[in-house]
Amino acid sequence: MYYPEEVVEEVRMKNDIVDVISGYVHLQKKGANHFGLCPFHNEKSPSFSVSGSKQMFHCFGCGTGGNVFTFLMEYENCSFVEAVRLLADRAGVSLPEADDSEEARKREGRRARLLQVSREAAKYFYCCLRSGQGETGLRYLQGRRLSEETMKRFGLGFAPISGSQLVQYLHSRGYEDGLIREAGLAGFDERYGLHDKFWNRVMFPIQDINHRVIGFGGRVMGEARPKYLNSPETLIFDKGRNLYGLNFARTAKKGNIILCEGYMDVIAMHQAGFTQAVASLGTAFTEGQASLLKRYTEEVLLAYDSDEAGTRAGLRAIGILKGAGISCKVINMEPYKDPDEFISHLGTEAFQKRVEEAEGGFFFELRSMEREHDMRDPESKTAFYRRIAEKLCLFPEEIERENYLQAVAEKYGVSPKSLRELVAAQASRTGLVRPPTRPKSGIAEKNKRNTPEENKRRNQRLLFTWMTDEGGAYFPIIAKYISPEDFTDELYRQAAVRLFEKMKEGSFREADLVSMFSEGEEHREVAALLNERLEAVETIQEKEKALHDIILAVKKESWDYSCRKADQAEVMLRITEARKALEELSKTHISLKER
Repeated sequence: MYYPEEVVEEVRMKNDIVDVISGYVHLQKKGANHFGLCPFHNEKSPSFSVSGSKQMFHCFGCGTGGNVFTFLMEYENCSFVEAVRLLADRAGVSLPEADDSEEARKREGRRARLLQVSREAAKYFYCCLRSGQGETGLRYLQGRRLSEETMKRFGLGFAPISGSQLVQYLHSRGYEDGLIREAGLAGFDERYGLHDKFWNRVMFPIQDINHRVIGFGGRVMGEARPKYLNSPETLIFDKGRNLYGLNFARTAKKGNIILCEGYMDVIAMHQAGFTQAVASLGTAFTEGQASLLKRYTEEVLLAYDSDEAGTRAGLRAIGILKGAGISCKVINMEPYKDPDEFISHLGTEAFQKRVEEAEGGFFFELRSMEREHDMRDPESKTAFYRRIAEKLCLFPEEIERENYLQAVAEKYGVSPKSLRELVAAQASRTGLVRPPTRPKSGIAEKNKRNTPEENKRRNQRLLFTWMTDEGGAYFPIIAKYISPEDFTDELYRQAAVRLFEKMKEGSFREADLVSMFSEGEEHREVAALLNERLEAVETIQEKEKALHDIILAVKKESWDYSCRKADQAEVMLRITEARKALEELSKTHISLKER
């Protein structure tokens, strides 16, 4: 789904990036730009720069950057189209119907209607809790020591005992039976007709990261079963790709996210100040939820129930989080079952201490394995150490494996040498660990940033920065030697085509270049193009030499790339032409006085 380019540009121009980002991040003006703490990674010194003249942002710490659309896509975790809509609404710009298929338009319209009816149901439940019908639910929540402020923040409500009041209310608001059923708010049978799905339950509205109600969880009052009833999956509600409380937790800026099992755990923790808490939605933790968390944190703390079922669920979650590249620790809840119980009995400070003392996921797994062995029996104890060796084999990096081996040896009083031999024996049997590859020279492998391919990309980024620096003053000089076809990276080439076109028209704007692309990763790449740092030079001669060298490097890379793609018959001719052109360029003096 796309909007015309001129509409997108109108929306961007009517949303000053400094004003928009100031609503999310505290910015201070320093020189020509504004600086603040990056909202996309944890830092103590501001490296997040916002340029009002370029209408761009860039973080020199984590590399994230782009225009106002990019920022909203990253911060609100939304698509490019959603970012355009949000900013159009902010600026009062009327968007035309997107050029799309009939089927897609119907689907989008259906999604909008489902969101509307879900919001209306949430309002109904909210009002019921505060009426005579909700007395039972209100007593229950107050008994759980929830404040009115907390209940309001999470939009808690109550579904009355009567079996069709919600349906009747939604009818009165103009919603048809099919939509009410599709939203998971009602069921149908021959005896009772259309009837409420939720009744006599405290209601927990489930919101997506943009605070839109997409489903519900209901806790029954009394002994009926099931104790908790959740909305079915719908067009707007995917249980495996949403997390309860993430709409608040994603902006908590605590350096981690705490993953719980239930709604009440999340609410109790937020009330106690742990606003980074989230929970899965009545299902086991999924890879989709791990991918979602990866957008907002590098570390997850598990606060699962301390019983056997909670331990099993925790072990499974650890594996999923590790697979997603997220560091994982486990909060010890004993002697209580869950965070809600722990905080109500021992208080916030005690829980904070447990957070600080959270156990690494690896050692939590070992502790769980240890319970399965009789450590007084030599045979069982040896079997336990063999299982440890198996787990150590799973670390792909030698240095990480060695660090854990040393820590395990210290914790369990084993000789590091003996444990290392056990790991080697296990590895030879299973083939799980490859022998480390050591450079013959003894010099460690260079950082990936210094690979030839990355150096080529950096040269091309530097040239982009040269072309756009000082309002494009150097572009006419560079354009004598370089064309868009000289950029060997496909995305860079696309951006260069637009840049050359706009520069020649005299209408180039950095932020406009980013708007060419609709994916967040592409936005970051283009932002990096325009924010590569140039080396500081003092004299005009040094500047001329630096520009000459970068043009020569990019041109050489372009010729090399062209020769690799050429047919065999053309290769020799291309090489001859390239050598001659490069030799001439290497001798050419590039004067900056021409501008």
